[in-house]
Amino acid sequence: MHIDRYEFGLMVIDGQTFRNDVLIWPDRIKADWWRKEGHLLQLDDVAEALAANPQVLVVGQGDPGHMQVDPALAAYLKDRGVELMALPTREACRVINDLSETRRLAAALHLTC
Repeated sequence: MHIDRYEFGLMVIDGQTFRNDVLIWPDRIKADWWRKEGHLLQLDDVAEALAANPQVLVVGQGDPGHMQVDPALAAYLKDRGVELMALPTREACRVINDLSETRRLAAALHLTC
């Protein structure tokens, strides 16, 4: 998987355009993904991606980065040995492209604020 382009409200992944938040795990992209609480990422929001046993969860917090990770989710990931990388979405895209060939990733990407 390669993120070809990101700008506020738009992402292109392997040539496919998305205009809403996306949840990604190996071999799957869930389009039009949304969270129970808009700017708070919780375990239930990413449970299906975590079922794929990623080594890393990359969180794109939006631009400039308003979406926060629930401390309970961070603790859950730590207990299971899953690395959490929460960054503004533009930076998260770079990380995904850098790591996607060497690490098993899941990603939760907020495309707007």
